[in-house]
Amino acid sequence: MYKGKFTFKKIKNFEKSRVGKIITPKGIIDTPTFMPVGTIANVKAMFPENILQTKSQVILCNTYHLMLRPGERILNKFGGVHKFMNCNLPILTDSGGYQIWSLAKLKKIDEKGIKFRSHIDGKLLYLTPEKCIKFQQNIGSDIIMVLDECPKYHIKKKEAKNSMELTLRWAKRCKNSFNAKKNSAIFGIVQGGKYEDLRIKCALKLQEIDFNGYAIGGLSVGEGQKEMLRIINKTIPHLPDNKPKYLMGVGTPSDIIKSVACGIDMFDCVLPTRLGRNGIAFTTSGIINIRN
Repeated sequence: MYKGKFTFKKIKNFEKSRVGKIITPKGIIDTPTFMPVGTIANVKAMFPENILQTKSQVILCNTYHLMLRPGERILNKFGGVHKFMNCNLPILTDSGGYQIWSLAKLKKIDEKGIKFRSHIDGKLLYLTPEKCIKFQQNIGSDIIMVLDECPKYHIKKKEAKNSMELTLRWAKRCKNSFNAKKNSAIFGIVQGGKYEDLRIKCALKLQEIDFNGYAIGGLSVGEGQKEMLRIINKTIPHLPDNKPKYLMGVGTPSDIIKSVACGIDMFDCVLPTRLGRNGIAFTTSGIINIRN
């Protein structure tokens, strides 16, 4: 157990890439780092001891799924998400914006938040920036993500601008709702679709709000690696060098290596465990299928 507030220490630079350490009350995370995805408070097909055997130092869970099941009441009854999972590693919780975009039915987005129906039972729910932050802190998350709108990548610029500005307003509300006295950190999320100027504006405005770290969202949604790297390279110079940079939802070994070379510190993706459950593995010689 590590005492003290969330901090990031840069150890060494290699051109654009770097090696660092994220220090949290639950432990140290060496960067660059990949976060296994335990969507509903478990990494599928793995026990906590198996996760430790992989040398993973942080796990990602998802607010959208945790809200639906097991739910805040059950998680708090166990004493928080760490005890529910029987895992003492640091946990980052994604705010759920992407999952609502991709899974929820009959969603409606307005200034206050997102109204949507659960993909499980159709129950009508309303998630606001304030509720999102409160939920993540109540269940004991170590790194909390702001609520953002995750639009389609190829939308028109006017729509992308409106969406990005809504994400910024929500980010400010999230920061205002965040209880800095608790042992957790909060990250902002850069949006703006495929438009470089919108990405840069979002990155600079998020710095004015001042977060513990910054994520790049809305990528790896079908735009291709070349396009993804273009946005990363245009965005990173406008994010602070003394804080972690997190690329959300990425990805393949090639995506990760090339993004590290751009200066990204943190990654997450369901791909390794999803493919692994189906007998597929990434190797230095390429992808293999043990069922073949």
